[in-house]
Amino acid sequence: MISADDPDLRVVVIAYDETEAASAALARSDEWQPERPAVLRHHLALPDHSIESARGLLAADGWQLRPGGRGAVDEAAGLTAVVALRVQQLDALHCSQEGSRMAGLAQRHGGQAHGWDALQPDPGAPS
Repeated sequence: MISADDPDLRVVVIAYDETEAASAALARSDEWQPERPAVLRHHLALPDHSIESARGLLAADGWQLRPGGRGAVDEAAGLTAVVALRVQQLDALHCSQEGSRMAGLAQRHGGQAHGWDALQPDPGAPS
């Protein structure tokens, strides 16, 4: 099993366009290895006062909430960039469901969702 802190991880799928289907994003990737687990990262921007609440909600399903990510574009609007991440097998259905969930969570907390990406180790690395 891989770890979200594995230094050999690299981005293999990018889905930052909310109008693109998760299946299209996965199909577009030449590097994604469907048989191997990946670190799925959702990029969010949340108000500081809601980060701990969001962290608690996400932790119940195995998600970690960490600083950083594409949400930095919203920092001028008083939002803090965070990424929700967990290790899982990727498939279009779950990526789509989790994308909707993260968008809803961000909206309920007064924030924004900025898409998702996935990381996997180099194909030559042991699984």
